[in-house]
Amino acid sequence: MKERAVPKADQIYEFLRRAIVRLEVEPGAAISEKDISAEFGVSRTPVREAIQRLADEDLINIFPHSGTYVSRISFKVAEEGFVIRRALEIESVRRAVQRIDDGQVAHLKATIQRMRRILEEDRLSDYLEEDDILHFGVAQASGFPRIWKFISLAKVHLDRMRQLSAPVPGHLADVTEQHAAIVAALERRNADQAELAMRIHLDSSFAVMAGMYEDKVNLFKDKDA
Repeated sequence: MKERAVPKADQIYEFLRRAIVRLEVEPGAAISEKDISAEFGVSRTPVREAIQRLADEDLINIFPHSGTYVSRISFKVAEEGFVIRRALEIESVRRAVQRIDDGQVAHLKATIQRMRRILEEDRLSDYLEEDDILHFGVAQASGFPRIWKFISLAKVHLDRMRQLSAPVPGHLADVTEQHAAIVAALERRNADQAELAMRIHLDSSFAVMAGMYEDKVNLFKDKDA
């Protein structure tokens, strides 16, 4: 059966979203509908549809008669996303202990090996995607994979802070070992250890991310806004 082509609006949305989250397009940068239309060889209609979806996620600000810009990172929204994520991930990992099979454990271990390879090759901008693959794998093992959908929606601004924190010396090496501790607890089917490992991982990661605000204040909205 022939696969259905991905609509242009979806392609443009995914392209722009990835570029914004990875900080390849920085907060405050202008977005040109004309340039994107030319790059994808489409009319402005699918471009506007993609931009509106990103605006709905607060990744883009549209100012009529003025311009369209990548939104600055909201510390408050990022912190809210962290709180939501932590609650759902702790529930997810405890449920995963009860349901995970050896194949899923092997998948998580393979993801950690890819993380270590990324660090060895100094491809830090690629780490976030493997990080998400691991956490999605835990959600799948929980038996409630839609949990990851809700986490993904909540953590948009948090993801950009995660990208900012990637170059902090030793941070991603610590994160990788924290991931390994989570997977080891899952392999032992120990719910209390899995929850503790997840809490330590999420809390310590957010502490590093929060430190980015003072150093990169120009990329953020007001911290209390």
